[in-house]
Amino acid sequence: MISGLFRVRLWAPVGVFTSLVHCLHQRRVALAELRGADDQKAVDQSLLELKMVQVVFRHGARSPLKPLPQEEQVEWKPQLLEVPPQTQFDYTVTNLVGGPKPHSPFDSQYQKTTLKGGVFAGQLTKVGMQQMFALGERLRKKYVEDTPFLSPTFNPVEVFIRSTNIYRNLESTRCLLAGLFQRQKEGPIVIHTDEASSEVLYPNYQNCWSLQERTRGRKQAAALQPGISEDLETVKEGMGIASGDRVDFLILFDNVAAEQEQPRPRGS
Repeated sequence: MISGLFRVRLWAPVGVFTSLVHCLHQRRVALAELRGADDQKAVDQSLLELKMVQVVFRHGARSPLKPLPQEEQVEWKPQLLEVPPQTQFDYTVTNLVGGPKPHSPFDSQYQKTTLKGGVFAGQLTKVGMQQMFALGERLRKKYVEDTPFLSPTFNPVEVFIRSTNIYRNLESTRCLLAGLFQRQKEGPIVIHTDEASSEVLYPNYQNCWSLQERTRGRKQAAALQPGISEDLETVKEGMGIASGDRVDFLILFDNVAAEQEQPRPRGS
């Protein structure tokens, strides 16, 4: 009798579990059939209304953040920073509540590094301005011409602008808006920024203890991976960079990427 009761209690949960699995399977099948039927129905576009668009973008091409310690360096002349006329668009920068523009410690740091040719590190170049203007024109075609969501002229009631408080990013935003609205506006353009200590639009190691902990030692650990340090020394030797110079793959890549985006002199 005890063994019979044991068998009943043993199989009862299994039966319930089996029933639940069967029910879930049937439900999935029914939902899949319903979705399939919905997919086959043509969507009536007239019933849809675009309510909001959020566009997130990075800056355009820039000068490198740190020069390579080489005898022969690329020249970054001021002509590379000339502003294309079509990208000119006046704007004002405020904090998030409309107060004075916060101090930018990043720009102060960049201005301590002058590249060969006279340009500061991390500056938006003419090529970068043209890139952002072209992106603005693409957005104009999509949200002004193809889909009449935005007015063809900038209207501060329609657009809220947010940027990190770094000059190349502010200038990139200017160029994008110039392309998007073809330098036409019905009111002032205000770009809102935040203090560097509380900014959330980039990895903020100063203000986020968790981020500090998660990334602590990652860069050093990556450099110690098998073959990485040897490859780095080989590249540095080939480029004429001394073994003791503090240059890693990130600095190398940043310089290569920055140089590739700029126009090459004729005959090179």
